[in-house]
Amino acid sequence: QVQVVESGGGLVQPGGSLKLSCAASGFTVDYFAIGWFRQAPGKEREGISCLSSSSGGITSYADSVKGRFTMSRDNAKNTGYLQMNRMQPDDTGVYYCAFGPYCSTYGPSRDEYTYWGQGTQVTVSS
Repeated sequence: QVQVVESGGGLVQPGGSLKLSCAASGFTVDYFAIGWFRQAPGKEREGISCLSSSSGGITSYADSVKGRFTMSRDNAKNTGYLQMNRMQPDDTGVYYCAFGPYCSTYGPSRDEYTYWGQGTQVTVSS
């Protein structure tokens, strides 16, 4: 049974850091790209970063998070990560990870990613 579970969300002050984890089961993440998506209150879900499969070599970040967020993956643990630094109030939202066929330089495409987690809430506030 395929399952994707995000963890690590919470409340953080502006300028602080959080690290999200995305644990997969029921399939091998080695062959999939990992994408992170964010849905801010009242807005549509947007792709903010992706990392290609082990055979690829692409990492893509939205301009809003470039230089502050870093993706990584540990295939042995079937898990992906999103390290978020220098966080801002605009980073507030529900964060979703997903697995799909590829990561393009334009970022992850929501319609093409197949396996999704349930989301984890991130709130940046003083």
